[in-house]
This record gives sequence, structure tokens and C-alpha cells, in this order.
Amino acid sequence: MEELIRIINSFQELDLETERAIKGSFVEETFKKDEFIIEEGKICRKIYFIKSGAVRRFCIEDGIEVTKWIYTNHQFVTSMSSFFEQKPSFESFQTCEETTVYSLSYSDEQALLEYPLFIKFHIKQLRYYLSHINEFNHVFRLMTAEKKYLFLLESFPQIIKKTKLKHIASLIGVSQETLSRIRASII
Repeated sequence: MEELIRIINSFQELDLETERAIKGSFVEETFKKDEFIIEEGKICRKIYFIKSGAVRRFCIEDGIEVTKWIYTNHQFVTSMSSFFEQKPSFESFQTCEETTVYSLSYSDEQALLEYPLFIKFHIKQLRYYLSHINEFNHVFRLMTAEKKYLFLLESFPQIIKKTKLKHIASLIGVSQETLSRIRASII
């Protein structure tokens, strides 16, 4: 739980009362490889913080699974529109390996919002992630497949280590064969 508190403190310094409330609200859970933690069409009831492991976010487009991102250690994961609005998710989240998380239920999140320092953390975190997601999507979209792979290799090596090649290929928008050629040309 200390890694979760450390990450929260990096956004907003907590007092002991808020820290105790957070520790009492998050629950440690472990999921097996390929287990769904959020399913398309169902309401997302939790936010997850990955202690160890990897989680793939994907959508079904024209009958094909399209990987949108892969989350690894010390990242928060949720279907934002589903969790915050308590409506069915348009995306699925599946573990890439055995994954241990700290989960926070919707009702416990609502209770933590009574703590001013948690609210400050929440706002700072959301602003940070939304800003980075917006920038990343713009930059990533303009890259060639080879540059996307090199970017992942340099900036997110855990994704390359923990994820199946077919999911990496889907993330960068190429076939597995093309990804194999890109990897061979880099080596």
C-alpha cells in the first residue's frame, strides 16, 4: 500500500487522517492472467491502482479487438466514463499476466471525496492524466509504426516486456508480421 500512498503524495501531500482513510478504503485484489477486470457493456464499479502486473484496455471495432493502451505497475486504471457516470462501459480491461491491484469502489471513492486533501489529489491527478492523454494521442497518432514502437521501447519498456506481440501490434496499428519486421530492423 506504501507505493499507492507515495504516488498520491506526489500529487498532493496528505495528512494522517486522509492517509488512514485511503488505506482503509482501498482493497488489495489479485487477478489471474487474461482475467477481465472491466467488461464492455457492464458498469465499472472500481478504480484500480496496479501494484504489479499489466492490464490491457481494448475496444471491439468492426468485430476486431483494438488495443488502446496497456497499463503497468503504479498506474491507475478505470473506464473513466463508466466509473464516473456509472453507465455501461464501451471498453474492456483484461490482465496480461497475474496482476495485483489496490481497488477503490465507487461508494468508497464518494466517501473519500469528503476529505479536502483527497479532493485536491483527485483534481490534480485527473488534470495530469487528461492533459497527458490528450498530448499523447496527438503525438502518437502522427508517428510512423516504427517510431511508435521505438517510443514504447524507450518510454514504456514494461509494455514491451509484459504484453503479447499481437496486442503491441494492435496498439501501434499494424499486423503482427509488420511488427516483426520493425523489430528485426531495429536489432
